[in-house]
Amino acid sequence: MRCPCKGDIKGMLQDLNSEEMFKRLIKVMERLRKDCPWDREQTRESIKPFLLEETYEVLEAIDEGEPEKIKEELGDLLFQIIFQCQIAKERGEFTIDDVIEHIANKMVSRHPHVFGDANFRTAEEVLRQWEERKKEEGKQKESLLEGIPKELPALIRAEKVQSRASKVGFDWKDIKEVIEKLNEELMEFREALEKNDKTEIEDELGDIFFSLVNISRFVGVNPEDALRKTISKFIARFRYIETKSKEMGKDLTEMTLEEMDRLWEEAKGQS
Repeated sequence: MRCPCKGDIKGMLQDLNSEEMFKRLIKVMERLRKDCPWDREQTRESIKPFLLEETYEVLEAIDEGEPEKIKEELGDLLFQIIFQCQIAKERGEFTIDDVIEHIANKMVSRHPHVFGDANFRTAEEVLRQWEERKKEEGKQKESLLEGIPKELPALIRAEKVQSRASKVGFDWKDIKEVIEKLNEELMEFREALEKNDKTEIEDELGDIFFSLVNISRFVGVNPEDALRKTISKFIARFRYIETKSKEMGKDLTEMTLEEMDRLWEEAKGQS
């Protein structure tokens, strides 16, 4: 997201150390809220989509492995965080300093093996005490599944729900059982299709997705990352078909499925 304002602020952050640059960025935000008509009109709710968009652009940059792009997208995400903090400051709620102090204190509290006398030897021990600290902080009041944001993408939320339940032993014994469950859900989905029951089809399809997330968890693969990479792969291969069709002087609508399949296989061979 770019502010549609005139004026070049390039160079404002040069020749400064990190602390000074951070303070200057906050000043830039304050100036934008004061003098830019677009920035001044924004609310906490109106810029929510940009916060989400910038988060996913960071993930995409990480997937592509380009340091310069990662740097740029992290900057855009940081700007959205500062934007939210500036709005909160104007409302008299909190400031960016409060946010930084809170997260620093929380990280110290949740890492007693680093900042205290605790002795944890494995990552599992660290995660276990992390969850205990969250309970102490009131993050999980009544249910183990509390605190998982409803706004999370469904695949990520499903994985978090499953992982929480797994911590108390509510889980499959091994991946073979999960695959058997997937096969069972596929059979039930076929039955729903035969009945042409839209409600049941949706329900069974959801069960299939949930089982696939279980499989991804057992093999140690992030389901959201896996699907995102597959989407990117599909886009790249489809663009290959589009490019080749233009070279052949054909519109995609004029090509047969067999011709497109052949180009698809060519694209696969090059990836």
